[in-house]
Amino acid sequence: MRVPSVLLGISLIAISLGGLVPELDLVAIFGVVTALGAFIMLLAALLRFLLSSGRQDFNGARDRSAPVVVLDGSNVMHWKDGAPDLQPVREVIADLAQRGFRAGVVFDANAGYKLEGRYRHHQVLARQLGLPRNRVMVVNKGEVADETILRVAQDFGARVVSNDRFRDWRDDFPQVAEPGFLISGRYRQGALQLDL
Repeated sequence: MRVPSVLLGISLIAISLGGLVPELDLVAIFGVVTALGAFIMLLAALLRFLLSSGRQDFNGARDRSAPVVVLDGSNVMHWKDGAPDLQPVREVIADLAQRGFRAGVVFDANAGYKLEGRYRHHQVLARQLGLPRNRVMVVNKGEVADETILRVAQDFGARVVSNDRFRDWRDDFPQVAEPGFLISGRYRQGALQLDL
């Protein structure tokens, strides 16, 4: 929205100059045309924003009160055959959505390297997973994803999907030891199984 706003500002200045200085009447006409274009661009950006804020979740529900589950993306992506792959993450998200959960995913900084041999930020991974950008996080290099996963879960009152037991974090996050907080999973004969 920054570009249309700047363009609209410049256009209004051109219209003002054209109105004040008669020799600049062509500048005023140009200003009117560009102001109209900038206004249309602003309306389109506003419409995109309004539509994205009401975007349906993958299960088709608009209910923001659905319980949240945080996926340890770097753990889940190894569930099928041990090789890094986003397909298990997609399948877990779809399974949770069918059960009425909203999923968010947190990845280690090196997830993109493991998947594609290069860094991938949250926007790219969100697109590949079919999730809104605000539901995917890639921690910064040097940060521990485990802590971020547990903090996000704590902040949202969420459960965590991972086969990691987070034993090193039990003092800071006692909910790790609570039954049902951690949701483990696996593939058996090619079928996803979640311990919900």
